[in-house]
Amino acid sequence: MGLTSNKVLALAAVFAALLFVATVWLWPRLARRSWRAVTGRVGLLLVTQVALLASLGIAANQVFGFYASWADLFGRETDQGVVVNHTAGGRGGPLQVVSSGAVQGVSGDRPQTTGQIQRVDIAGRTSRLATPAYVYLPPEYFQPQFRTRTFPVTVVLTGYPGTARALVDKLRYPRTAQELAKNGRMQPMILVMLRPTVAPPRDTECVDVPGGPQTETFFAKDLPEAVLAHYRVGKRPGSWGVMGDSTGGYCALKLAMHFPGVYTAGVGLSPYYKAPIDPTTGDLFHRDRALRDRADLMWLIGHAPAPDTSLLVTSSRVGEHNYAATLRFIERVQATNKTRIASIILGSGGHNFNTWRREIPAALQWLSGRLSDR
Repeated sequence: MGLTSNKVLALAAVFAALLFVATVWLWPRLARRSWRAVTGRVGLLLVTQVALLASLGIAANQVFGFYASWADLFGRETDQGVVVNHTAGGRGGPLQVVSSGAVQGVSGDRPQTTGQIQRVDIAGRTSRLATPAYVYLPPEYFQPQFRTRTFPVTVVLTGYPGTARALVDKLRYPRTAQELAKNGRMQPMILVMLRPTVAPPRDTECVDVPGGPQTETFFAKDLPEAVLAHYRVGKRPGSWGVMGDSTGGYCALKLAMHFPGVYTAGVGLSPYYKAPIDPTTGDLFHRDRALRDRADLMWLIGHAPAPDTSLLVTSSRVGEHNYAATLRFIERVQATNKTRIASIILGSGGHNFNTWRREIPAALQWLSGRLSDR
């Protein structure tokens, strides 16, 4: 049974409950002062607490989508790969559709009315990185009157560690985009949803690591090329946007600032503005100060030419640790008179899915207004 299985959660909860009952039942028998009785009490308490914490952890993972599997949890995920192009005219392209399905929560069973979610594998020809992703195609993509139309694209990134599926099930990006377009509040667009961690289990913070994973190259070059080769999407820079939460929000802002010729707009939901260095990231910069400074968005906006792009950042006055930093970032961007900045500031809201679900509809509308379909 998988880590995200409801059966695993149910078994963990039942096991914890049984241990609690056993502790209450056996406690009077262990009331003596002998070393065996004391050891028994300590053992019961320890096992019960571990079981309770494990069930709570599994439940939290179900809600927030931190880890996709047991291998992911224990750092032994192996679904990474190296692309080897044996022939120029080979059958396989940089993007392969693995499966397809309907949009959850939308009535109907035809792509022409509900849209479609495709699970795909994307292989980077330049970065030689490979990763799974989900692609949302709006209903208009399948309708005969739009058979020659191209669509704008938004790349959607999770936090770290996160799972791409959480963008579909927990944050409900496809369902929200479908409803907004149906109500005329945004234009139909394609969503490409994936983790920023394309070299798991390492958190690369969307950096081209010297001698390591070329993550930024994957998102700036390989991913757009793969999507362009497979779907009817706009080829101009004005057709592409990028957004994400937490680590994905930092990556989205950075990609829009570093590559305004690729991404015309970027949305950071609860972002931070400087790549951390910790055990999950390892040494990202290898003492390269220029690379480190380039990844520091506060430094970049004050020392490098202002990029011609549009940015949206979000925070809350109570519950988010990035509130003060977000206000400083807004002020610095405003001083450039070239990079455009907007914000969503909630009164309260923590660093979690519930907060981001409150921000996603307005953020998608804002992004839609800045993207073209050509």
